[in-house]
Amino acid sequence: MAKKVEGKTIKVTLVRSPIGFPVPQKATVKALGLRHLNQTVEHNDTPAIRGMLMKVIHLIRVEE
Repeated sequence: MAKKVEGKTIKVTLVRSPIGFPVPQKATVKALGLRHLNQTVEHNDTPAIRGMLMKVIHLIRVEE
């Protein structure tokens, strides 16, 4: 079983609605766990998460 390593986390807040944007961007917002405007979620700082954030950076606010 893999060990859970405590690392850096990133806070992501949805500040703009994905309505009117392409379906892949809507899916990325949903995959990040964001459903409502001004909702904030925390994710581990991984390259996969960073890539997702870069695809929808115009819709979100990121805090380290």
